[in-house]
Amino acid sequence: MAKDKKSKSSDKKAAKAAKAAKQEKKAGKKDKKQTAKNKDVDSDAESVDLDAVLAQYAKEQEQYHAITEVASEPPSPRASSTIIANPANENELFSFGGEYFNGATAQFYNDLFVYNIKQDAWKRVTSPNSPLPRSGHAWCRAANTKDVYLFGGEFSSPKQGTFYHYNDFWRLDPTTREWTRVEGKSKAAGPPARSGHRMVGFKQYIILFGGFQDTSATTKYLNDVWIYDCTTFAWHTPKLQSARAVPDARSSFTYLPHDQGAVLYGGYSRVKTAAGGNKQQQAKGKKGGGGGPASRMVLKPKVHEDAWFLRITPPASDAPSGTLPTVSWERRKKPANPPNPPRAGATMAFHKGRGIMFGGVHDEEESEEGIDSEFFNTLFIWNIERNRYMPLTLRRPKANANKRAAQQANLSRRDRARADEEELLANLKALEMKAGAAPTTDPDPDLPPEEDEEENARLAEKPRIYEFPHPRFNAALAVQGDTLYIYGGTYEKGDREYTFDELWALNLNHLDGVSQIFKRDIEDWQGSDDEADEDDEDEEYEDDESDEDEDGEAEDAASVSTAPTSVSAKEKDADEDPGTADEISALTDTLPHPRPFEALRAFYARTSEAWQQLVVDELTKASASAGGVLAKSPKEIKKAGFERAEEKWWDCREEIRALEDEQEEAGIGEVVSLAEKGVGEGGVGRRR
Repeated sequence: MAKDKKSKSSDKKAAKAAKAAKQEKKAGKKDKKQTAKNKDVDSDAESVDLDAVLAQYAKEQEQYHAITEVASEPPSPRASSTIIANPANENELFSFGGEYFNGATAQFYNDLFVYNIKQDAWKRVTSPNSPLPRSGHAWCRAANTKDVYLFGGEFSSPKQGTFYHYNDFWRLDPTTREWTRVEGKSKAAGPPARSGHRMVGFKQYIILFGGFQDTSATTKYLNDVWIYDCTTFAWHTPKLQSARAVPDARSSFTYLPHDQGAVLYGGYSRVKTAAGGNKQQQAKGKKGGGGGPASRMVLKPKVHEDAWFLRITPPASDAPSGTLPTVSWERRKKPANPPNPPRAGATMAFHKGRGIMFGGVHDEEESEEGIDSEFFNTLFIWNIERNRYMPLTLRRPKANANKRAAQQANLSRRDRARADEEELLANLKALEMKAGAAPTTDPDPDLPPEEDEEENARLAEKPRIYEFPHPRFNAALAVQGDTLYIYGGTYEKGDREYTFDELWALNLNHLDGVSQIFKRDIEDWQGSDDEADEDDEDEEYEDDESDEDEDGEAEDAASVSTAPTSVSAKEKDADEDPGTADEISALTDTLPHPRPFEALRAFYARTSEAWQQLVVDELTKASASAGGVLAKSPKEIKKAGFERAEEKWWDCREEIRALEDEQEEAGIGEVVSLAEKGVGEGGVGRRR
């Protein structure tokens, strides 16, 4: 009987195992079918499997079996990278990460570069354990140690159709160049993934604030505070008083250390704003809450100008282990004499209780189709205690100053040679006397210090300009000693995005010109090249057509609602030279143009005001030319505006279809793009 039960039990187990194996096999076949289906769907699309891409990066990283430093050229061009002064060596700068966009694809980096200031030499560090490629990350030095901590950042597919944000935390030993991933020991998982955030070190803590996340639904800006305790190896979110105000969510702000916590200024975000009508219509829409044009909500850029103080009170020395510090936000008054106009992408470095700000961009969004941007290369000092800004200007050399500087540099070299000779003679004398003492390498304390002279002599050998570098935003800044270093940055002209491949140095004590450490030109742009000269040509075409329209309208007022000026100019040029018909794009004039996958009805709903205003302006010009009053009813103006929009929509149709095909091939149509989220169509506000 027992044997029968045992055999039945074994039969049941075998049957269950066979059933499980059958189900597993069936699931495997289903997965294979789904994988094959996905491959068929995405065969002509950009690969967006970011996990697989990052896994390949990690596999390639394993080939480095030890930490090595090799002589190298300066880093390849990149934006949104970070530089920092080596806290363990006053003669070095670190550079890590970044991305480079050539107009067609984006490439991300995870290499660590070391710049030796005195030797004017670069080294590239390879390590078996290094953070994956990223940009928009944040790092800072710990106040109680000489380690450097890094958190977050972002990575994207080459076509930037899909984004990935990091939430990993790393520690860099500045002496050994060893990276170590930091795993928290507390229940708190740590800050969520993000980029565009900032960190500062305060006593034993690393303080993180803000940033943004790109999700499939929208771009979410953050205003949460996280504190990492370097002694307990734990993240925690401090409890803030509910009655106190806190800063609005933002990214790309200024965040500097303070002897009682940290200070914050400015930043960038996008906020929901009503659009689609004039101020009176918007006011009615707000009161009535109707669904008219005034109730349409869009995301508009906002440059913050407020200042905050984050006060951190560490626990008492006799407090139990694990006691958290007390944290509170305090709103400061608006800084005196801030940069005007307000600007985004202005970066700041900390130097002796003050912030050093450089660059930035001010955007004027005239319409949903265009952004008028002004870039800056001014330098400001922010006195943290006085909460006051002051512009810095360079001091031009006086007459024969270069000659005297060269004489001083030569004299300094002769003095150093004489000191070396005296030291050598002293060592030989000591050996002859068999004193047995090892020759000293320490400088004679009676000799005057020559560090500043050495720095001046080194910078004197570099090309120097007496104006600040080209305007830009999002430049990387770092201060080592009393010298400010400006690396990279971005500038935009037309549809082209310039990534500066250069490093500059400025002595903050002397302000005697900006020295060029290195500078390389980049000529690999593969995107649209709508430069200012092309804009000038478009303006000439429009001016010529405007003159013709005015002449025609003087003879016949009914010609007010003719085809757009860009179309007639294009046809005129095509008649004169057939070869130029394909070279002139209907998308490069100043008129509104349709977006990919946008229907005619949606195009007119978005741009109706612009077309109607264009009709009114032309009617006014025609009236002035005719010497009388040519009026149209509102209904006629709307009809004429729609006709102009329809002609423009069809005129751009072929080019828009080409863009749609390119986007479908790149897989962009299958994900939520930044433009669909209201961020804008590329340009300055693309991703700050």
